[in-house]
Amino acid sequence: MSYRTPSFSVGILAGGKSTRMGQNKALMEFNNETMIGRISRQFRNGGEVLISAAERGIYEAPGVRVVYDENSDIGPIEGIRRLLSESEEEYVFICAADMPFVNREIAEYIAEFISSDYDCFVVEDKDRVHPLLAIYSKRMLPVIEELVRRGKYRLMDVLNAVRTKYISLEHTNIDRRVVRNVNTRDEFLKLSLPVVFAVSGFHNSGKTGLIEKLINEFIGAGFTVGVIKHDGQDHLKRVEDTDTCRFHKAGAACSVITSDSGFVMDVRGSSVNTEFFLQLLQSLPESPDIIIAEGFKHSKLPKIEVVRREIEPRSAADPETLICIVTDCISPEEVSCPVFGPDDIRGIFSCLREHFYL
Repeated sequence: MSYRTPSFSVGILAGGKSTRMGQNKALMEFNNETMIGRISRQFRNGGEVLISAAERGIYEAPGVRVVYDENSDIGPIEGIRRLLSESEEEYVFICAADMPFVNREIAEYIAEFISSDYDCFVVEDKDRVHPLLAIYSKRMLPVIEELVRRGKYRLMDVLNAVRTKYISLEHTNIDRRVVRNVNTRDEFLKLSLPVVFAVSGFHNSGKTGLIEKLINEFIGAGFTVGVIKHDGQDHLKRVEDTDTCRFHKAGAACSVITSDSGFVMDVRGSSVNTEFFLQLLQSLPESPDIIIAEGFKHSKLPKIEVVRREIEPRSAADPETLICIVTDCISPEEVSCPVFGPDDIRGIFSCLREHFYL
């Protein structure tokens, strides 16, 4: 007999006073839609979507039902209590409106663990528990109401008072950004990270030197940086005496050399592409905020193109992908993107920050 994942409602906590942000976080726009609208859109066509709110007349929208707090100023426990009380389903997936990367994938993953052995199913990641990324059952209502009556409002008190299943994301492909919430304006500005762009141009045009200077600018502004280099000269084919080359000749699809300070990966073959390495960098425990790809002039990545008179005095990139051109021979009137001189690092960096809203 096959197992069928139980159905569940979706409950979004609209949040409190947002004192650290200085404005209502739920209604702040990210990628042209409010954060709470972005989350509700993910679930609107898949079942009941409820929003828990303290104030009336703010969050009403097609496809969602708003429920209101009955107890004020006691935190998210009241929103969870009201969502469980009003839900038409036995189980409710709970998340907060300031978690813009929450999606159906994570909710359905948690739902796979639903069983009568537990009352609550909560995500944990890197030893941190996320009570607002969880599925709660209606069986918890009497416990929650008793805690509220006793003035115990901490969500960990709730989890400790019921049978809680903790669910790790360690061995999954789920985007770790689902656990991110936004409390400050600085965190909000960094929502779109990681930023990915290319620095392209013909061989010896000065790409590497420009990247080195941009790395310094990004680090000085508080960002971390990773680099992917496309080697048009294919030096990998010339390295014959390394251990990784010997492993490759013996038939290994890939090889990794590790040490206490890092690792080097050698993956060869036609299946290797830019997207593979972008995903690899983004999956690192401390993935970089900025990923710069050197080369890739024919890719669809947004890019800075370096054009030098003594190398090749023309642009070769798709104009639709250009952020700007760094050149000593092309005038602004000739192209439809910003143009900077090779030494105008501050100008180039400011252009990047404006382009990516950093």
